[in-house]
Amino acid sequence: MLPLSSNTKVFLALGATDMRKSINGLSIIASEQMQKDIFSGHLFVFCNRNRTILKILYWDKNGFCLWQKRLEKDRFKWPGTQKEVMDIGSRELSWLIAGLNIHQAHKPLKYSAIF
Repeated sequence: MLPLSSNTKVFLALGATDMRKSINGLSIIASEQMQKDIFSGHLFVFCNRNRTILKILYWDKNGFCLWQKRLEKDRFKWPGTQKEVMDIGSRELSWLIAGLNIHQAHKPLKYSAIF
């Protein structure tokens, strides 16, 4: 289970990441290339070139955790941009994990009372 609280930030390492990397390699990318504090408890998200694998790295009290999801038939809607790092909210991360576009326009629901 991912630690998603209101204080947790989610950073995407845009572009393709070599998914042979594990905790050590991904933590180097997060600290040196993304220039983020890897011990902050924030989530660092990586995706492969084919957009079929996501890895999420985070520090949890006394050690690193690595979460992975692999799609068998579909592809993740990984953002295509020139930036190296993008920060998103927990709601957008949920959309990304579910295979949805994080930039999709969501229409607010309108309710009316029936008497």
